[in-house]
Amino acid sequence: MLSPSTCTSTTTTSTTTTVRTAATIKSRPEALMPHLSAHRRYLVLAAVCLAAFAINLDTTIVNVALPDLSRQLNATTRDLQWIVDGYNLAFAALVLTAGSLGDRFGRRPALLFGLAGFAATSALGGVAGSPEALIVIRFAMGACAATIFPTTLSIITNAFPDRRERAKAVGLWGAVTGLGVAVGPVIGGLLLTRFGWPSVFVALVPVALVALAATWAWVPESSDPAEARLDLPGLLASSAAIGVLVYTIIEAPTRGWSAPATVTGFALAAVLTVVFVLVERRRSHPMIDLTLFRTPAFSAASGSVTVAFFALFGFIFLVTQYFQFIRGYGTLSTGVRILPVALTIALGSLGGVALVARIGTRAVVTTGLLLLGTSFAWIAVSPAFMSYDRIVGQMVLLGLGLGLTTAPATESILSVLPPAKAGVGSAVNDATREAGGTLGVAVLGSIFTSLYAAHLAGTSFAALPAHVGDAARNSVAAALGAAGGTPGRAGQELLGAVQDSFLHGFHVACVVAAGVCLLGAVGALALPGRSRPPAPPTPAVAVGRPAASTATAPGRPRT
Repeated sequence: MLSPSTCTSTTTTSTTTTVRTAATIKSRPEALMPHLSAHRRYLVLAAVCLAAFAINLDTTIVNVALPDLSRQLNATTRDLQWIVDGYNLAFAALVLTAGSLGDRFGRRPALLFGLAGFAATSALGGVAGSPEALIVIRFAMGACAATIFPTTLSIITNAFPDRRERAKAVGLWGAVTGLGVAVGPVIGGLLLTRFGWPSVFVALVPVALVALAATWAWVPESSDPAEARLDLPGLLASSAAIGVLVYTIIEAPTRGWSAPATVTGFALAAVLTVVFVLVERRRSHPMIDLTLFRTPAFSAASGSVTVAFFALFGFIFLVTQYFQFIRGYGTLSTGVRILPVALTIALGSLGGVALVARIGTRAVVTTGLLLLGTSFAWIAVSPAFMSYDRIVGQMVLLGLGLGLTTAPATESILSVLPPAKAGVGSAVNDATREAGGTLGVAVLGSIFTSLYAAHLAGTSFAALPAHVGDAARNSVAAALGAAGGTPGRAGQELLGAVQDSFLHGFHVACVVAAGVCLLGAVGALALPGRSRPPAPPTPAVAVGRPAASTATAPGRPRT
């Protein structure tokens, strides 16, 4: 039994500790955000959703301009892949570090800095004079986007501490980000009907500036200085692994999939991945705690996000070219025809979060990936000139599948981590999403390029001069130009050869995407089912007052 003096001392110490802890909590900005008024929270949500919309708009607005870039900048299919994937690659490689640094130095400054840089690099994109210059600018834009995106989710996590409210906010965030991805071709098409291809970059500047002003006005500061540190070895290893893998995949159609350089590239990417894992396991403050992947709610959800964006980015990259090159639609007409994807992504995101409360994350995400796989399988067996009604059906399945997958999976990832780690959790979600999108364009684009070139080489293009045939195999625009410049029946034969070769590569790429989605659905079965309602919180004890019940286990001192 403790003496009265000891009890008094212990109580005093406990009270002092409690007061000091309370003072510490008050000094930590992330603890202030949960106490925002409901009105202020939704202003914060609006600001970060606008920022997320801007950078997700950029992921696909460029796709509709690819044919124009091919014609006006003489960009090859390989150049087009790098123009799209340069952005995605920089985003995926840097987002983990950016999320960690946002936690460390402040999410609001990171968001402001990223939006300012994004506006500046977007303006530079509008004045690029060559494919090489545009690729470099796209890498810079991706780096700025990597600074923006993880802060949006981490700010939402800290502003909405209640899981039910946070799930709704994440659902809205998912709808807005999905909308940005899907309406990019529509906005790009509208711009290209009145202006040239530079407009798709310049148009991003005012969106970024409005988001910058909203962030400055409404978003409070939050950070976790004690937890986040720069993990330079992890940054270098992860960036090198992703970079080598994507570079190898994009260059494989030109070099050959079995060429020594290609095999060496895949081997080096595997080695660098192992190095990254070893580095992270040995560091006291790693870029990402790899033990998180032992939790299905985290690992299976991350895999589901990766698969979903692998499918979406690969689809947008190919379908915009299909509509313009094969169907002959204009840029605006192409964008409008992709609009069903945008609408159903938004519906699926909002509906998916609502369904999780009823049937569980596992059922919703698995269903979403099955819908994605079904849509790609349907596309793979469709004729070249099928009716648009059937295309709408395919897009509805794809959009609903993506929405049902990404928003619930994202909420599952964030539920594993405390709010102070929100930047890291958001960055993991963003990294898996961008890695999936990058690989989608690289893998599906390279499969398409390889099969298109091989098929075209066995057609009437083989009889054309070598330089014409080479240009046609490297660029669909060049092949159509050669066919259009050949009069009579010979020109029609060349046009048919281009269409058949395009559809051959397109359909096989869709078969691969369908297979990846179905495998992802199998992996999603590891996700948790319906969550049990949380236990009621333990009543708080006032500082300096004893608890209502003072019973302790026999033989254990009371402190």
